[in-house]
Amino acid sequence: MARFVVSNINSEPHLCQRASHIESVSWLIVMRRNCRISVFALLLGTSLAQTVPIDKEHSVITVHVFKSGLFSAFADNHQIRAPISSGVLDEAERRVEIVVDSRKLVVLDPNLPPEKRQQVQERMLGPEVLDSNQFHEIRFRANDVKEESTDHFLLAGTLSLHGKTRPISLHVVGSSGHYRGDVMLKQRDFGITPVTVAGGTVKVKDELKIELDISAEAIPKQAENNR
Repeated sequence: MARFVVSNINSEPHLCQRASHIESVSWLIVMRRNCRISVFALLLGTSLAQTVPIDKEHSVITVHVFKSGLFSAFADNHQIRAPISSGVLDEAERRVEIVVDSRKLVVLDPNLPPEKRQQVQERMLGPEVLDSNQFHEIRFRANDVKEESTDHFLLAGTLSLHGKTRPISLHVVGSSGHYRGDVMLKQRDFGITPVTVAGGTVKVKDELKIELDISAEAIPKQAENNR
């Protein structure tokens, strides 16, 4: 019996060590689970924070209009600035939306005298071309953004212009909320007949070039700290 009692006494440290080991393992399991939850919450918060407005002051859309016809060499191509009214850049959801007020498009054409430039401006906004009083919103919406290579993306979506909505795709280059790209489109696809002047000897080409230089607004430091 004495041996039996001594054996039990000697085994007590082992039982204590085993219990301590089990407690340590349980603690590690709980900590790992909490860490996984914390990491997921952090990623979710970061994803939501990536939806930011487009920086209207530092984003530029430029439209290039080209001439054709017998005397096109004596006419100027047109350069038009299209200010952005609103927009959003969502890198997490890979979504882009840009809205332009057609009534605020401005003909730049530095080589034209002011009175001639004003004539071009009025004709562009009038019923013959944009009919901006009736169709004042131009909207580009891309819900399919594919990464072709590092910092190179293909945006597929729709462009609504002059009361017509058509599918459109464009390639852009950039990262960290700053992207540049261009696309060619035809006026006739949106119900606009290219302008002709001088008895048809000078014509505006059907195809236009649109250049985009888009920046997202910086995330405030307070928002970054709350992530």
